Amino acid sequence: MKLATKLLAGLVAFAMLAGATSDNKLNDRQRALHVLNRLAFGPRPGDVDAVMKDGVGTWIEQQLHPEAIPDRTVEARIASLPTMTMSNAQIVKTYYEPVLMARKNANAEAKDGEVDKKEARREYMRDVPFDKRPQNVMNDLLTERIVRAAESDRQLNEVMVDFWMNHFNVFAGKGIDRFLLTSYERDVIRPHIWGRFEDLLMATAKSPAMLFYLDNARSVAAPENRPMLAQRFGRRAMEMNPQLKNRQGGLNENYAREIMELHTLGVDGGYTQKDVTELARVLTGWTITNERDGGQGAAFIFRPMLHDSGSKTVLGIRFPAGGGIAEGERMIHVLAHHPSTAQHIALQLCQRLVADDPPPALVDRVAAKFLATDGDLRETLRTVISSPEFWDPKSYRAKVKSPFEYAISAVRAVNAQVTDATPIARALQQIGEPLYGAQPPTGYSDKADVWINTGALMNRLNFALSLASNKLPGVHGDVVALIPAKEAADASHSVEALAQALTGGNLTQETRATIKSRIVERKAPTEDPWDNTQLPTVAGLILGSPEFQRQ
Repeated sequence: MKLATKLLAGLVAFAMLAGATSDNKLNDRQRALHVLNRLAFGPRPGDVDAVMKDGVGTWIEQQLHPEAIPDRTVEARIASLPTMTMSNAQIVKTYYEPVLMARKNANAEAKDGEVDKKEARREYMRDVPFDKRPQNVMNDLLTERIVRAAESDRQLNEVMVDFWMNHFNVFAGKGIDRFLLTSYERDVIRPHIWGRFEDLLMATAKSPAMLFYLDNARSVAAPENRPMLAQRFGRRAMEMNPQLKNRQGGLNENYAREIMELHTLGVDGGYTQKDVTELARVLTGWTITNERDGGQGAAFIFRPMLHDSGSKTVLGIRFPAGGGIAEGERMIHVLAHHPSTAQHIALQLCQRLVADDPPPALVDRVAAKFLATDGDLRETLRTVISSPEFWDPKSYRAKVKSPFEYAISAVRAVNAQVTDATPIARALQQIGEPLYGAQPPTGYSDKADVWINTGALMNRLNFALSLASNKLPGVHGDVVALIPAKEAADASHSVEALAQALTGGNLTQETRATIKSRIVERKAPTEDPWDNTQLPTVAGLILGSPEFQRQ
């Protein structure tokens, strides 16, 4: 605990001083490290030299076009995961329907008073074949995300997937969404992150995962604004029939609020509560399929009978009575091209890639590029990366890694092969960022103050020591291979060599002294204070150091 506290103090101090360098510009090695830490999940052994050899500009241009980067080994690994090639309908039928059946049977038994409902459900689930168990869906998805981030050569693509999955957050713990997230990431997010923002926004708006998560799937118009339902069943029948009455439901504003506050305009984007309510009315009828449609929650569907057909006004745009799905599609277009959206997206990108509090002038330029290119996400991103602010020495190692960035960068730093991603997924829960586990629609924060605390640092340090010592089953690296044998023969030289290999030589004298004192403490007074069996401990301490936790 003393060691963790000491390192935490170093991290807090480092956070306050980060970027405060007097150098006018980064040297070539620093530039290579900078892009590998910001535009990738950290360097693997040899990556810095490779980027310097080819040129930082060449590497960036290649990463901006991931479709041209071969990634056959990773793609083959992902294709071997059974659910990765399954559609929503197939996943729901194979993995979700057994859950529904178990729930139905358990409820029936519990109703008869024979057994406890939870125990009955567990009993039914035990009879489900192993390859049809619902947890397989999330296990495959976690493996896919971790393996791509750790091993793919399309590193900027994976950084942007992480960014946009967080921007358009969906919580796996809500009902059917754990069965819909595979398609959400594969078919909604990944294909659109290098295109136009409007296309990405529309894809999320029509995604079953998003519609269920933010409750738009059950948002329906008030009865007086649903003439099609009255025409079909008759107004008196609707009033008298309890089932029809239950169908009436009510307006839900969750998605309308979040699409403006989080996905597009931002908190101060110029909309009112009245706009939220009116947009919610516009989006009534945007829902998901049910059993009668051939797939519970498997696809988007617009139901005119549930749509509010009255007149509406959103952000000053008037929709006359009698409209349908085109109203929502027009509002998606309007929101995607709104100047406030440009500012909001620019700010989010600059916070992720430049600084927690990016210069307003940079945000303005990025927003202008967003508007000038019709929301072209590749060109908007290029503007961030090519900016003087991105390359300013004050931005170098000026951000604290999120838990996901930290864990994956550590795996890459020791060149570990991931044959089982479960220990990494479990570690991410412990250090505060379970994948697909952000319950609020805000997703996870991109600011340092959220991640810096004693408990989090201790968990990071424990993860680092386990990783470096090969104590994570299915995650194997070789820290001894990271440095020359002659360096490994001496305590001081080994610390310096591993510091160079893992951080680019960026350890402070205080951190070096802390690590060296730890080596001496572990040995009895009569023993030789050093042998290379301590290399994993040294590597783990460096991976847990304040310097490694910055990017």
